[in-house]
Amino acid sequence: MKAFDEPETPQYRARLTALVDGIVERRRQIARLQAEEAELLRDAQGLALERMDAPSAHPDRPGDIPLRSIAAEIGAATVQSDRTVQTRMSDAAILVELFPATLAALSDGRISRAHATVIADAGLPIADNDARAAYEAAVIPLAATETPGRLRPAARRLADRFHPLPLDERHRAARRERRLWTTTLDDGMAELGLIGPAHLIHGIYDRATQFATSILDAERHPDTGDQLDGLEAEPTPDRRTLDQVRADVACDLLLTGQPAAAPESTSPVRARIQVTIPVRSLIGDDDEPAHLSGYGPIGAATARCLAADAPGWDRLFTDPDTSALQLVDRYRPSEAQRRMLKARDEHCRFPGCRQPTDRCDVDHTIARAHDGPTTVWNLGHFCRRHHLLKHHSAWRVRQRPDGILEWTSPSAGSTTIALRAPSLSHRHRSDRRRGRQ
Repeated sequence: MKAFDEPETPQYRARLTALVDGIVERRRQIARLQAEEAELLRDAQGLALERMDAPSAHPDRPGDIPLRSIAAEIGAATVQSDRTVQTRMSDAAILVELFPATLAALSDGRISRAHATVIADAGLPIADNDARAAYEAAVIPLAATETPGRLRPAARRLADRFHPLPLDERHRAARRERRLWTTTLDDGMAELGLIGPAHLIHGIYDRATQFATSILDAERHPDTGDQLDGLEAEPTPDRRTLDQVRADVACDLLLTGQPAAAPESTSPVRARIQVTIPVRSLIGDDDEPAHLSGYGPIGAATARCLAADAPGWDRLFTDPDTSALQLVDRYRPSEAQRRMLKARDEHCRFPGCRQPTDRCDVDHTIARAHDGPTTVWNLGHFCRRHHLLKHHSAWRVRQRPDGILEWTSPSAGSTTIALRAPSLSHRHRSDRRRGRQ
């Protein structure tokens, strides 16, 4: 019987490498076919638009009937809703006509369709063709090394840099679209939607999360001091998930002002957001956007208002060439390390993971048991899932002096991923390279 941690054999590594390479190649082929499909959908929309411009024998006919008809025909042939097909035709036209470099990267298999969607969504507000092309040139290399989820905030930041209108001006216009609405669902349920300034929405979500976490923690670690007839009272198990408790808390807060199930010992909960603002923007000498962790760029004016009421400050020193975080100036070393790590990492440092630092462990890259020092350059945030993966699998990680984590896959180094910390870097990228043992 083999032990779990028995060294991997060359045959195992060869099979795993072949599987990974095969999947990568198939995904390249899928991306190429999706690029071809996008061009076909755009051509189908173009054919419909030609029919729409032609004179009709029925003057009372809705103008988009040719578009509906072609979408219905494609939908019937591909077993899709015609509304879905019509939406995909519109998305394909945007990609093909406005983002040709992104389409080429998709056709080459360098990015996936999900990456292309993120790029187009973030860059669509850029009306100037030259500015949009410059945005594509900056974001495509990043898309080739990041997951779509991690690409999204970085793409927004890059799109903001190339947008001709200042972010504060766009934010003022966008604020006029804030609203609250409901949508009726099946089985006695309904959906509540809210559009508002990003820092407020993220703060609302964080506060609900803190309340929900405290409720679940109180359930897992109940106070056994209360007694009933000489016996400890047994609490009723709370089998709700974090999402379910968070939804219940949000309803309680909106209806009554406080969560009904919060433990009596719960201290007042304040919403927490992390905003990084350039010092020149802070003092009003510049309007370079600030960065809201987990979202992306926010206007300098909004950030200055938040700074006026901020309960605490971390001053961050960065490398002028690479934007890598160098120092956080706090007096107590252990507190400074934690603050610097939180500012540097923002989320779990395993490739593709976006669990925020508040739900992560601070881990020694070189284990303390192996004489790993407790320094910032030997520490990093990992969610519990990837913390366990690091310690109980063949994945290996090395932290470079500039804070970049180099992850090596179990297949004897067939894949090495150099993951850059996200904070303060306009490039917001990780560098990947593939090689053979």
